[in-house]
Amino acid sequence: MEASEVEFLAEQEPVTIIPNFSLDRIYLIGGDLGPFNPGLPVQVPLWLAINLKQRQKCRLIPPEWMDVEKLEQIREQERNEATFTPMPSPYYMEFTKLLLNYAADNIPKADEIRTLVKDTWDTRIAKLRLSADSFVRQQEAHARLDNLTLMEINTTGPFLTQALDHMYKLRTNLQPGGSAQSQDF
Repeated sequence: MEASEVEFLAEQEPVTIIPNFSLDRIYLIGGDLGPFNPGLPVQVPLWLAINLKQRQKCRLIPPEWMDVEKLEQIREQERNEATFTPMPSPYYMEFTKLLLNYAADNIPKADEIRTLVKDTWDTRIAKLRLSADSFVRQQEAHARLDNLTLMEINTTGPFLTQALDHMYKLRTNLQPGGSAQSQDF
């Protein structure tokens, strides 16, 4: 799966907006949205919230977890735990990137939030690389990767599959009865 496909899935996540226009319900394939009344919060998919924000038709309300204190707790918990901790959203990185790119003026302390989410991402990716390294060194047959997000899996998936493919080729060449071809490295 490509990063753009993961971002597309993230755009389906609900977000609360405060519209500055009136409109009855909108009937879409994915479900009904609205009604929209000025000053009254309503939940819509992220893609629609961004579209309305770009047209200056609403103000976005960041999710509860998009708070400096909560993100600091998440970052510290991730740094202190040996395993992956549950994230507040399965698309926390993409969601944050989209909100901060299109609605940073609606998010208090946007720069701090960007830094905290990036720190958490970097910690998790470093943990994932260490896990993959340990997995390859111990020549394991399977691994359990709980609490990873789709983008994190997408980031290391190609590397890990290539590493496992190379390991398989090396093992089959070293086994007795395997092909007797020599390889130049």
